[in-house]
Amino acid sequence: MLDVIRSLKSLLKTSRVRIDNTVFRLHYTITVIVLLMFTIVVSMKQFVGDPIDCLKSREVTESYVNTYCWIHTTFSMPNTYNKKVGKEIPYPGIGSNTESTDKLKYHKYYQWVCFMLFFQAALFYIPRWLWKLWEGGKIQALMMDLDVGMCGEAEKKQKKKLLVDYLASSQRHHDWYAARYFICETLAFANVVGQMFLMDKFFDGEFLTYGLEVIRFSEMDQEDRLDPMIRIFPRVAKCKLFKYGASGNLETHDAMCLLPLNIVNEKIYIFLWFWFIVLAAMTGMVLVSRIILVVCPPVRVYYLNLRFRTVHLDHLHTVVRRGSLGDWFLIYMLGQNIDPMIFKEIVADMANRLTRAPKDSTA
Repeated sequence: MLDVIRSLKSLLKTSRVRIDNTVFRLHYTITVIVLLMFTIVVSMKQFVGDPIDCLKSREVTESYVNTYCWIHTTFSMPNTYNKKVGKEIPYPGIGSNTESTDKLKYHKYYQWVCFMLFFQAALFYIPRWLWKLWEGGKIQALMMDLDVGMCGEAEKKQKKKLLVDYLASSQRHHDWYAARYFICETLAFANVVGQMFLMDKFFDGEFLTYGLEVIRFSEMDQEDRLDPMIRIFPRVAKCKLFKYGASGNLETHDAMCLLPLNIVNEKIYIFLWFWFIVLAAMTGMVLVSRIILVVCPPVRVYYLNLRFRTVHLDHLHTVVRRGSLGDWFLIYMLGQNIDPMIFKEIVADMANRLTRAPKDSTA
C-alpha cells in the first residue's frame, strides 16, 4: 500500500522544466491520479469487502449464491421502473416472476469497473509519454540554468550569447517540434472525448446523458422522480440460478441481491462525467487558440506579450515576424522556463541580431 502511495506521490511531482501548458498537465497529473485512486477504492471494496449480498432460499448456500450471481451477472426489469415502490414493487427494477421478462437489463459491467478505471488512467498518460519522448529534453538543454537569475555576469553573458546564436542559426527549423506538441494536445482532446463514448459503450448507452439526467432528477418532484443512477448502477438487482433437485428435476431459484459496490461506482462516474466535460471544454478551447495562432501570425505577438509583460513589444514583433510558428513556439517554451529579466534580454538581443542581419549581408 505504501508503494502505491509513493507512486501516486511521484506523479504529483512536476519537473522544474515546463514543456507543456496547464490544461495539458491536468490530463496526466490530476486526472491520472484521480483515476488511480478510484481504482484502489473500487478494488479494495471488490476484492477485500463484500461486493454482493444475495437473499436466497435455504436450499442453496449463501456463498454459492453470492459467487454465482457475481460471476453470471444480475439483471433488472425496466418495465417496473415507473411502478410505485412499497405498493407494487419492493425496489425500482425489481418485479415478480409473473412480470414480463422480454426486456431484462443485464448488468455485466460492474465486475470490470476497477480494470476499466486503470485502463482509462493509462490512456490519459499516453499523450504525455509521447510528448516527453518526442521533446527529448530540448528545453532543458537550451535553458543552461538560466532559470536561476543569480549567476555571474560573465557566465550569464556567455550563456545568453550561445542561446541567441542557436536561435538565430536554427530559424525555421522548429516547425516539426511545435507540430509534435500540437499533435499530443490533439490526442489528449481525442482521448477525453473518446473516453466519453467508450464509457457510453461500456454502460450500454447510458453514460453520455448520465450527468444531464442526474441534474434533471435533482429538479424533479420527490414523488415523480426516478434516480438515473439506479438504472446504471442498481443497488438491488435480481439473479436466477438453476440446479438439480433431489429427484433430478431442474430447479430455478430466484434471488434478490444487494450491490453495495454500486453506491461507490455511481459517485465515481458522476464525478468523472462532469470532470470529463470540463476537461474536454478546456482542451477544446486550447486547440481553438492553436488554430488561431497557426492561421493568424500577428496574434502570436500579442500572445507572447500577454504572457511576458516585461519584454518590449517591438522586439517581439521583430522576432515573430522573422520566424516561423515553430520558432515562436520554442521562444514561448523558453520564456516559461527562463528568468523573466534574462528572457527579456535574450529577446532583445535576438531582435537586434535579426535587424542587423540584412545590413550585414548587404555589406
